[in-house]
Amino acid sequence: MASISTGPSHPYWPQHLRLDHFVANDLPPWYIVTALFTVFGTLVVTTWLLSSRASVVPLGTWRRLSLCWFAVCAFVHMVIEGWFALYHKAILGDQAFLSQLWKEYAKGDSRYIIDDNFIICMESITACLWGPLSLWVVIAFLRQHPSRYVLQFLISLGQFYGDVLYFLTEYRDGFQHGELGHPVYFWFYFFFMNVLWLVIPGVLIFDSMKQFYEAQSTLDTNVMKAKGKQN
Repeated sequence: MASISTGPSHPYWPQHLRLDHFVANDLPPWYIVTALFTVFGTLVVTTWLLSSRASVVPLGTWRRLSLCWFAVCAFVHMVIEGWFALYHKAILGDQAFLSQLWKEYAKGDSRYIIDDNFIICMESITACLWGPLSLWVVIAFLRQHPSRYVLQFLISLGQFYGDVLYFLTEYRDGFQHGELGHPVYFWFYFFFMNVLWLVIPGVLIFDSMKQFYEAQSTLDTNVMKAKGKQN
């Protein structure tokens, strides 16, 4: 799909890329970003209300916010990244909304429109694993299922690891797939929208480990008490 050309006919980096099947978006960037964050906002509000009414036990503010995060993750992983996993070869010339969203995001990271093997593999795994599990963990917390913190740990660790690789591979490539330092394409699209999947999963990994520690401590205490009674 991508080869070398003498001059740019597209908004992507490196500028000498030749993208034969590229079709420019007919939706303005502000519309795409606004529509995306409107969906995010709707998911957050809906999950926040649901976590109050559908949970079998009252949940604290922190826990309800974490469920809002996982609801957004489920949408991002299954719908947005799932679209990329299925249609990455057609996105460059397609005008469906999600294809245009990816073409807009690719202004910050052109790996998404040049069939980069790492990106395709990472996004496919994310869509197939972390998407459904993110939905499952919301249900698990609402129903107080014993697997809830295990799920939270697995999903967050997978997200954190994938994001580390995402940044490191681009670093090793010399940040050549976007305009380094651009306030929107680099700092907002590439950096901010991805660093969230380092910060929030990092906090949730710590939260899960704390829960594991407390559960193991309680179990050990009960075992010691039972042995003491037997003696």
